[in-house]
Amino acid sequence: MAGTMPYRQPYRQSSRQMSTDPHNELRPALDHYIGIDVGTGSARACIMNDKGDIVGLASENIGLWQPESGYYEQSTTNIWKCICSSVQRAMNQHNIDGSSIRGIGFDATCSLAVFTHDTDEPQCVTGPDFSNKDGNDRNVVLWLDHRPVEETQKINATKHNLLRYVGGKMSIEMEIPKVLWLKNHMTKEQFDRCKFYDLTDALTHMATGNETRSFCSVVCKQGFVPVGVDGSVKGWQEDFLKDIGLPDLCEDNFKRLGGVDGVNGHYLTAGEICGTLSEKAATDMGLPAGIAVGSGVIDAYAGWIGTVGAKVKLSGHEVNADVSSNDLSQAYTRLAAVAGTSTCHIAMSEKANFVNGVWGPYRDVLIQGKWLAEGGQSATGELLKHVLETHPAFQETMSVAETYNANIYDYLNEHLREMATKVDAPTISWLGRHFFLYGDLFGNRSPIADPNMTGSVVGLSSDRSIDGLALYYYATMEFIALQTHQIIEVMNKSGHIISSIFMSGSQCQNDILMELMATACDMPVVIPRYVHAAVVHGAAMLGAKAASTDKEGKTESLWSIMDRMSKPGKVVWPGKDEGQKKLLQAKYKIFLEQCEGQQRFRREVDEAIQGWKKN
Repeated sequence: MAGTMPYRQPYRQSSRQMSTDPHNELRPALDHYIGIDVGTGSARACIMNDKGDIVGLASENIGLWQPESGYYEQSTTNIWKCICSSVQRAMNQHNIDGSSIRGIGFDATCSLAVFTHDTDEPQCVTGPDFSNKDGNDRNVVLWLDHRPVEETQKINATKHNLLRYVGGKMSIEMEIPKVLWLKNHMTKEQFDRCKFYDLTDALTHMATGNETRSFCSVVCKQGFVPVGVDGSVKGWQEDFLKDIGLPDLCEDNFKRLGGVDGVNGHYLTAGEICGTLSEKAATDMGLPAGIAVGSGVIDAYAGWIGTVGAKVKLSGHEVNADVSSNDLSQAYTRLAAVAGTSTCHIAMSEKANFVNGVWGPYRDVLIQGKWLAEGGQSATGELLKHVLETHPAFQETMSVAETYNANIYDYLNEHLREMATKVDAPTISWLGRHFFLYGDLFGNRSPIADPNMTGSVVGLSSDRSIDGLALYYYATMEFIALQTHQIIEVMNKSGHIISSIFMSGSQCQNDILMELMATACDMPVVIPRYVHAAVVHGAAMLGAKAASTDKEGKTESLWSIMDRMSKPGKVVWPGKDEGQKKLLQAKYKIFLEQCEGQQRFRREVDEAIQGWKKN
């Protein structure tokens, strides 16, 4: 395959330990790789062998502080402790010898981590005084944090050319608006001491001591345009930073952001070796020093790595769709949907496709020369949780579910089936035929890219029963599926060729949601072997890539590693009931009307009251 390097035995790991099992002395022990995933609520570690099997998995909840509404903060000190605890427990599960670990890969949420550039200590991001007194080392502004509203508006008002590469608008979830907010609220002395990282890069910094940045972090979330793209010379856009009020960050060749590649900075594509585990980090983790550490990625992109490489025989549009053939070109047809609190939709393409409301196109972030696009839903898991917890029948439903020793989602799925049977409904979708829910309760990430979007419901009744909750729950799943259809449709109209969805996350276990997704989008949904661990599995593959570095600095291609280490998934096919297809097609048209109608309503009202409220 053009542009990829052949696999070579890693020179650092040329000697293998022999098995200590007396019955198996002729078989060398397997090499192992560690994947570390830092999500919104927990840090996870997995141990993967050289066949791609997960042989150890552990997690620990990380701290989350909310000093006021819309503010969400974390601490890299706390996160690091949780990472180290998870690594040690995962290793202990199967008595993995630390000397068998060849590589480590990291992924994390796209959150802003702040350190002091002179002492390399966590810089508190909590106002109004931003001091570390009383042990406050909360130096992470979480992706979910929505404090920089005015800063985001100011950035987007510039209409700078780089905004083309984030779907036309920079999101409040990205990191530059948060940096600008800190400048606007800190003293000059405090801000001048700050250096800034994406959380993933902060973790590889803590692991190796190096200042290397990943293209995934800076290109996807920090306004970095790779050299050569659209005339970019240094990656960082000096005129943009000056226009928005951050000229300070241009000083010393952008040193506080990571510098200029090859001058005073170093930037790497996913999994390229960014250093080795330092003595301090090794002691913290209970591992030997010197283990290869791969350049990290944002968590959703690790989900792409951990899912789309699976060998799955799919009929339809995929090139050479055969279990024995798994060419990189097939990746272009596969959308990775990484579902958790929110859902991210990652697609690769051979050329740059510009899609309004979809972040990207991003070059070099996973595979050199290839382009990535990122759509997403602001809330899916969180939306389902909110809808259930705010319904009058929630506590009753929870109590009944507990009597069946079931979680509330499994119980409601079974309850929906019983409701359909009672009325002889052809499908569960028939139950919700006259219930229309539009669920952007947390704003819209794609393809509207409007944080002011909200929800609406047509079909409300006075039903406070479990049946009423089940119907509301179904309508929420239907909304998630229809919005996925909308995102894919917009992307395909702009040049993508998506024909299948590769899911990951706990939502994969929801069979009704997966069937709805497949039918509403009219394409197969592939569920990975490691439903709960696809993202951290992808992170471990980054460790495998770093460990494959040879004496010339060349590594095995990421796709080759994914092809070898990914496990076959389970396919959910679109439903064949023609009535359900017609129903969902009609509901999709109404969904679009609800989406467009809400925007129109707000415009009309804003025009009517223009000038009414005085400043």
